[in-house]
Amino acid sequence: MITTVLFDFDGTLVDSESLHFQCWNNILAPYGIAYDEVEFCQRYSGRPTLASAKEVVTQHNLAISAETLAQQKNDQFAKVAATSLPRLMPYALEILQHCREDGFKIGLVTGSTRDEVMPILHGYELAEYFACVVTKDDVSEPKPAPQPYLLGLSLLGANAQQSLAIEDTHTGSMSAKSAGLRVAVVPNTHTLTQDFSHADGRFANLADLYQQLLQIRK
Repeated sequence: MITTVLFDFDGTLVDSESLHFQCWNNILAPYGIAYDEVEFCQRYSGRPTLASAKEVVTQHNLAISAETLAQQKNDQFAKVAATSLPRLMPYALEILQHCREDGFKIGLVTGSTRDEVMPILHGYELAEYFACVVTKDDVSEPKPAPQPYLLGLSLLGANAQQSLAIEDTHTGSMSAKSAGLRVAVVPNTHTLTQDFSHADGRFANLADLYQQLLQIRK
């Protein structure tokens, strides 16, 4: 029986990957670096910002630390998101409403920072749906490590075997699976070709997923 649903954020509830990409390109422009959006998102979607920064710094031999580059990117995203909200993913609001009405415990487990996430949650008035919000700031080992989901379970007082994670990337789904949760994936345009062989289900959209959730809840 499923009693708890833990949602990923970027690419699962909000269509924010393009915004993340724009922020990356903005901070890399002074170095003469410009990525193609599809290539960049397929390569980096779902990965921790610092891990992406380390790879970019190494690849282009940049005279800046990966930590500083990652902080610049996070700061820019938080600033942009506060004034220009990314679109919600299809059926995102509906699935949150249904989960609340049907009595599920609901949590948010994201690889983004709190400063990146909260302006969007408040902008769409979504914060009220979540009994806990776990961000990258709250853990020492972000996704794909299990720590973010283990913390979410602890905060909700939930059992992993009775919990479902909803993710859109290999990185996030591995994090949830390693924490012992059932995992349902809804890939987006940028993650369609990622490996989800470990997931318990793959769906075209959140509406289709919720219909299945009602079946496996019993």
